[in-house]
Amino acid sequence: MVHQTISTKIKPAAKASNKISPMRQLLFFRFKPWWAVAVVAAIVGSLAGCGTAPVATAPPSSGYPPPPASVQDTTTLPPVITQAQSRWVPVRWSELPGVEADAVHEAWPAWLQSCQRPTKPWAQLCPEVQQLAGDSVQAQRNWMRQKLQPYRVESHDQRAEGLLTAYFEPVLNASRLPLGAFNVPLYAAPADLARRKPWYTRKEMETNSTVRAALRGKELVYLADPVDAMVLHIQGSGLVNVTEPDGRQRMVRLAFGGTNDQPYKSIGKWLLDQGLIRDASWPGIKDWIARNPSRVNELLWQNPRVVFFKEEALPANAVPPGPKGAQGVPLTAGRSIAVDRSSIPYGTPVWLRSPGPQTSLDRLVLAQDTGTAIVGAVRADYYAGSGQAAGDLAGRLKQPLQLWVLWPR
Repeated sequence: MVHQTISTKIKPAAKASNKISPMRQLLFFRFKPWWAVAVVAAIVGSLAGCGTAPVATAPPSSGYPPPPASVQDTTTLPPVITQAQSRWVPVRWSELPGVEADAVHEAWPAWLQSCQRPTKPWAQLCPEVQQLAGDSVQAQRNWMRQKLQPYRVESHDQRAEGLLTAYFEPVLNASRLPLGAFNVPLYAAPADLARRKPWYTRKEMETNSTVRAALRGKELVYLADPVDAMVLHIQGSGLVNVTEPDGRQRMVRLAFGGTNDQPYKSIGKWLLDQGLIRDASWPGIKDWIARNPSRVNELLWQNPRVVFFKEEALPANAVPPGPKGAQGVPLTAGRSIAVDRSSIPYGTPVWLRSPGPQTSLDRLVLAQDTGTAIVGAVRADYYAGSGQAAGDLAGRLKQPLQLWVLWPR
């Protein structure tokens, strides 16, 4: 998916699951990892499913003995591994905070997704990952200790602390035709997108007759709120409940289909810089728009970047899977992250540590996505899921981060 991250001043807030409350982060620096979407979300500090998936509980132990002392704790550590944007420093399993407390089985569905497209280092281990899917947490943890070596991720100047933000998948209503209030179009990529770099700006798309002609027939759906459209552009994808011309309704996913290659500019930051608001949350922006309807275009045109979408059908009568990340596999709420690919390869299991202040996280996650704002050695964007609760979390989450990659021995 490709998303942007928005960062603003964040006030302490109570824990929440998925989305829509003060989406502070969302307004500042974000072009999401590749996408972001799902259905209802359920999480707080322990987001574990997508959409409406409930938080899983640990399966009963299958009789496996508790994990032995780490092999690494009694052997010589391997050498440092150097990546383009990071260095990996080997550590012992005992140095990973919370490793005995996390319900690692909740990360196994995400790991199985990555094993659908395994990179070379993981091809041999993925059959074992699949065999362990139904095993106990202790068996899974024991296998990880035996097969994987933890490495602390650092920058080349040996800084081991970075930044964690979050993204999510909006769930919106739309019309297939421009009817009543539903008059804000979302477009598929125009035919000449690849021939012009960058393509036209948001303002040119709305005011230039030549550009408008190039977009004619590319309208996928229409939203009723231009700010909701901006949220979708920032997150990179979303679930949309579409009313068809015959009145039927169906849920589809609008997935990331490209951009106009213009730079991302935060409308929340612009409002703050102009002294027009003090709190750049989405509710705050919508409130300003309600009081200044004649300045809506002026505001939205501050961000010249536009996302083009492609429509994806969803399975009938089932919880939709997460949107596909840059690895090409569906994301799992609370267990997928976007990373800088030059620091951590796609499909890598990662131990994530973020102590708050919004929510404390010590958990196993999978590197499955990327984003234009997700740059640097110790940098991650946490996929919170879909819907309002996930949006609330994504809007607040901006806190210190440490990462350890778990790499085959």
